[in-house]
Amino acid sequence: MYQLAPNIELLFTEAGDYHDRVRAAAAAGFTAVEMWGPTGVGAPAKPKDLPALKAALEETGTQLTAQLSEPRTQFMIPPRDHSEFYRKLDEGVAIAHDLGCPRIVVGSGTGFGGSKRQTQLDELVEIYRKASAQIAGSEITLVLEPVNVRVDHPGSLLDRTSEAVYVARGVDSPFFGVLYDIYHSAVEGEDMAAELANGGELIRYVQLADAPGRGEPGSGSLDWAERLGILRAAGYGGPIGLEYYPTQESAASVALIREVAARA
Repeated sequence: MYQLAPNIELLFTEAGDYHDRVRAAAAAGFTAVEMWGPTGVGAPAKPKDLPALKAALEETGTQLTAQLSEPRTQFMIPPRDHSEFYRKLDEGVAIAHDLGCPRIVVGSGTGFGGSKRQTQLDELVEIYRKASAQIAGSEITLVLEPVNVRVDHPGSLLDRTSEAVYVARGVDSPFFGVLYDIYHSAVEGEDMAAELANGGELIRYVQLADAPGRGEPGSGSLDWAERLGILRAAGYGGPIGLEYYPTQESAASVALIREVAARA
């Protein structure tokens, strides 16, 4: 059985503020949640009342599985000033520790048309080597997310799982890995089994939504028993973030994936 973590930016919004969404998710039987940026300095995250959020997590015994790094730095765009990313990384780690969150999601930002792709990937390796060294000893894992450029994130540098795996191998840290998002991978037309065969040992976190549409499982065309079967066969047993835009009330939207995950 997989532990599912509803994204409280998108799910259980009916309950009100973020801390109330944690309580609503717990009341619905979830033991984990995920969110975007904790302080809301980078879109699309909104600011959180962190003490209230911490109280709700502790009160309900809910695990916060992942949060986004802030700000959403465009690493490859000149003049390539990454100082704010590194400065805020320490703050993000401190917040993650306070909230009991083991992962911070990082990205590639927008690619730069004036530089070769391979050069930019190698620059990303060096950026995250530095970031990993900066937070060494924190036991917080950075997970690099490739995202689709066809629908949701045009211009993003990393849109292929294999390239995120390349960067993770270059960083070469037990506290750096890949976030595999089943939705983004499907939109890009990737073969899930092949991608996980290539880099499955570096997958440190998984998220999902159905495709097309980025709604809840069952709203699109993906076979979820097959997808979670592939994930299990690849050896992944960690939590799965539910990062989708529900087309119905939150508690109803999770019904199919909870049933499938219970058997996976």
